[in-house]
Amino acid sequence: MKRWIMDLLAILFGAFLLAIGFNFLLIPHQLLSGGLSGVAMLIGYFTDWNIGLLMLLLNVPVIIWGLIAIGKRFVILSLVSVAVTTWLMQIIPVKAVAEEPILAAVFGGVLVGAAAGISLRVGGSTGGFDIIGSIITRNRDFPLGSFLFILNGFVILFLGYYKDNWDLALFSMLSIYVGSKLVDSIHIRHVKITAFIVTREKDKLLKHLLQSRGVTLIKTEGAYSNQEQDMLMMVTTRYELAELKKVIKESDPKAFVNIVETAAILGEFRRKH
Repeated sequence: MKRWIMDLLAILFGAFLLAIGFNFLLIPHQLLSGGLSGVAMLIGYFTDWNIGLLMLLLNVPVIIWGLIAIGKRFVILSLVSVAVTTWLMQIIPVKAVAEEPILAAVFGGVLVGAAAGISLRVGGSTGGFDIIGSIITRNRDFPLGSFLFILNGFVILFLGYYKDNWDLALFSMLSIYVGSKLVDSIHIRHVKITAFIVTREKDKLLKHLLQSRGVTLIKTEGAYSNQEQDMLMMVTTRYELAELKKVIKESDPKAFVNIVETAAILGEFRRKH
């Protein structure tokens, strides 16, 4: 319950950042954030329809897909994010706080990227292409932010072509690029680490570790003590490192642990269910 509350607070904070970035920076200059929110903005700029409500409607089918492909917890957090963002966009006035479009693009990208990164890190999303990207990268090991940047590029090209204003399109591309880099710096699920755990509580550790990852067991001997011990080697993500440390501390506080960053992986990494 405590974790749920903390995750919901993070989602609410992300929704607040997103609404601020939209209404104070991007929308006043008719810039796009990319993804389905960018599509909603594009429709809103041409039709004067409510962008927040459009964003909510466009997210419904994608959220249903996320429920099927990822799970209930992810969808609940994503739905809260989209609903709260839509609500905040109705009560926060659309007001330009930066006169220069390039400043609005950069700092709008920072806020949108931070919101997406925070939401993804706690196991949710801000909706739209974040959900699509999470589904596609779930079993692929490459940066989610870079993948979202590619998807969003198509939306930007649409803006430049149909509005015949490539300055706005390029400013929007800059905003999305900044946001995608921030997503990758916060959402670190793709960064791999290898943990070498020397322990005398092999069975306790394996009981927890084998639930999510494969583990290699290596017999070792202490050079000073001449006592036989076990060394567990496993590859995981930096995103899951905090949980790994917690498991080790609870199972064997005296374990010797060496954690190194992994440059590349060949073979099966994710455990199939």
